[in-house]
Amino acid sequence: MTTVTVGHLRCEYLEQPLGIDVSRPRLSWRLFGDQRGVRQTAYRIVAAPSADDVAAEQNLLWDSGRVESDQSIHVVYDGGRLRSRQRVFWRVQVWDAHGNVAISPIAWWEMGLLRRSDWSASWIGAPLVGGRWTTIPAPFLRRSFTLDAPVLQARLYITALGLYECTINGQRVGQDLFTPGWTDYRRRVQYQVYDVTDALHEGENVIGVILGDGWYCGHVAWAGRQNYGDRPKLLAQLMITHSDGSTQTVVSNRSWRYAFGPILESDMLHGESYDARLEFPGWNMPGFDDAAWQPVDLFAAPDIAMVATRGPTVQRHEELRPINPPTAFPSHQVTRWVFDMGQNMVGWVRLRVQGPAGTTVTIRYAEALNPDGTIYTANLRSARATDHYTLRGDGEEVWEPRFTFHGFRYVELSGYPGAPDIDAVTGIVVHSATPPTGEFSCSDPLINQLQHNIVWGQKGNFLDVPTDCPQRDERLGWTGDAQVFIRTAAFNMNVAPFFTKWTQDLEDAQSPEGAYPPVAPLAGISGLPDGGPAWADAGIICPWTIYLCYGDTRLLETHYPSMQRFIAYLERSSRDFIRCYEDYPGFRGFGDWLALDGSGRTDGGTAKDLIGTAFFAYSARLLSRIAAILGHQRDATRYRRLFERVRQAFITRYVTAAGRVAGETQTGYVLALHFDLLPPALRSAAADALARDIRARGTRLATGFVGTPYLPHVLTDAGCLDLAYALLLQRTWPSWLYPVTQGATTIWERWDGWTHDKGFQDPGMNSFNHYAYGAIGEWIYSTIAGIDTDPEQPGYRHLILRPQPGGGLTAARAALETMYGRAVSAWRIDDHRFIWEIVVPPNTTATAYVPALEGTPVQESGRPAEESEGVTFVHRDEESAVYRLTSGTYTFEVVQR
Repeated sequence: MTTVTVGHLRCEYLEQPLGIDVSRPRLSWRLFGDQRGVRQTAYRIVAAPSADDVAAEQNLLWDSGRVESDQSIHVVYDGGRLRSRQRVFWRVQVWDAHGNVAISPIAWWEMGLLRRSDWSASWIGAPLVGGRWTTIPAPFLRRSFTLDAPVLQARLYITALGLYECTINGQRVGQDLFTPGWTDYRRRVQYQVYDVTDALHEGENVIGVILGDGWYCGHVAWAGRQNYGDRPKLLAQLMITHSDGSTQTVVSNRSWRYAFGPILESDMLHGESYDARLEFPGWNMPGFDDAAWQPVDLFAAPDIAMVATRGPTVQRHEELRPINPPTAFPSHQVTRWVFDMGQNMVGWVRLRVQGPAGTTVTIRYAEALNPDGTIYTANLRSARATDHYTLRGDGEEVWEPRFTFHGFRYVELSGYPGAPDIDAVTGIVVHSATPPTGEFSCSDPLINQLQHNIVWGQKGNFLDVPTDCPQRDERLGWTGDAQVFIRTAAFNMNVAPFFTKWTQDLEDAQSPEGAYPPVAPLAGISGLPDGGPAWADAGIICPWTIYLCYGDTRLLETHYPSMQRFIAYLERSSRDFIRCYEDYPGFRGFGDWLALDGSGRTDGGTAKDLIGTAFFAYSARLLSRIAAILGHQRDATRYRRLFERVRQAFITRYVTAAGRVAGETQTGYVLALHFDLLPPALRSAAADALARDIRARGTRLATGFVGTPYLPHVLTDAGCLDLAYALLLQRTWPSWLYPVTQGATTIWERWDGWTHDKGFQDPGMNSFNHYAYGAIGEWIYSTIAGIDTDPEQPGYRHLILRPQPGGGLTAARAALETMYGRAVSAWRIDDHRFIWEIVVPPNTTATAYVPALEGTPVQESGRPAEESEGVTFVHRDEESAVYRLTSGTYTFEVVQR
């Protein structure tokens, strides 16, 4: 008898979320069972004000009744209207195909403050403001209050314009960093909600907050201090329910006091300076005398949206120790000690030091070393990336910065008293809390290292927004980088909430005309309302990709009007459906950024109007599909016709009768093929021309940010799998593996970030942690390992399992935590046998393409595949035997001839 259980309950992707503001949240769950063919045939959800009510099925807010459906993700709550601060308990009951019933544990979600009138707190801060290039000390704010009865429940609703770190009675509130996160503060700010019940007690209590400049008024990119505001500000509301039923609210208002203390400056780009002699011990504890502190300033509430946190917060993750003792570089003035953390990472170091009071230790960060072993900082541009710690002189001191982060592998200490040992610094790795979902390994250690580098590039650059690089004076949410990498990102980690938040940032940045800019949140650094081809198109490509990977139709629905405005902008600004023509009214774009076929130009050799027109067609086609999914059939027809018109304009202008694409660049051919812009009769000629160009360059690519992500897919689809593998396995530059052979631990911005003959590339733009070229990860998962989703049943509701071995690989394994559970594709070639282990998650199905030449027998678990439970033969072709699978674990075996 099949035993099925149900669990992994989620609300809006989150486990028991505290403080959401989605009025009709979506609920998801997973089925569990070891047998084949586990699937759901019906479900029933009950929701109530308490766990006891759910268990007794009384006082229900919602009873879905039995719903005959296999849907187990994104089921929309359809009960009574939800109120601010309301907690809802729920569970789900499911029926499987055999009539067995499983009941989940009880879960809950809690609403945030849904109306502006729910806030009674005021915005407060200190009077000191900084200049364009200068920072100010971090204000310390405190408020003492008394509780006369035991606490039953307490919630802290808190946000800032800038950054905050909050404590209650000396205990840090939450584990989140850089809260409330980066948004366009002229449009919206997020707030966080924390359960602080256990931090409070009867008698005197103290809430303490430190404010940092952050993205609000600190340095962002290369343009000096940001112009969102002139100083950080706090909004906090502590809502307490006592055991006797009475309530008490403590808010930020004039009763708070402030002082400036040991944090002399804190800046996201430049670093943090801390003087431990200026500390005031116990400042955030009861009994502290704050008579010398000053009353805070009060500020008018900004006319912006106050929204609950949608994406994952930044948190600390791994800790790394140096891989060797430090190297000393003495001079007549000071000895500099250089540590190698062994990994290009993002965060900071924890310093351990002992010495005289007033001694200042300077900590500098770098990604690479000069030939003499000193740290290489030229590529940081104007970012100082330097922390300072001044000792108080009372034994061993341990310090970490609060409101800054750095991208680095190497750490330099100077001014350190004595000789530091290997434990003087510990690397603290921070990034957005996007849980790992994917694993990949294969028989080639260089490809495994490449996958490692892709993952660490994602860690370092998914820091509240998808930044382009974490080390220099930039760190912006570049739209082009995000859209080329998003599919790889969704293999490696659960990025659905991350991109849900960032897609709103992108819409907030949209111009009144409908254009999407090159960066989001809008930072006021470029003056470009139109990001141009491949960058602006992120507004459609990114929501579409999240839909493919997570089945999220609501994201499409929410941003559909925004996407329509973008396509309307392209229609108005194009000329005869050619986008980015010579006197195009918007920015003509970045081209094929950092391609190698542009005679030294960073924008590559592919014409910008060709790229623009190709992406115009692609975005129109995607919007047609999105409209159909949302039920807007008339729109779907209109956008499909628009795609055909743009496609014909592309053919007329850029394609010859012989199938040659104007400019004959690799990227030109790649876009024409991948976006289906060529007549069917010319596709083969175009693919041949692309392959010839690659081979003529010594089996090397010449593509940049635009063409590279699609290149291996185009070659594979064109029957050039061997060439796709040859490019992947190329070890000389330009190639994915060249940086690996040079010891890289993340993805480089440029193919030639460093070469033996030229050394470092132009320091004006040469990041060693820049994830765009890591987009090869999508091909590694979907082609080498063979895991993909059926676009007609997105979110891996139906998997496409199609490994395509090559390149001399003898084994590959990938696992992916989908919304339904863990999918696995693991193959190996052993003594002329192809052995393929598969796991299809419960409540899903799969189509498996077993590599088997026509006529070759296929076995599954030791018997003919056609006779196995859960396996249905579909058809055979020259290269594969195709089967449809129910959920379960399978082992296919083929003797290779």
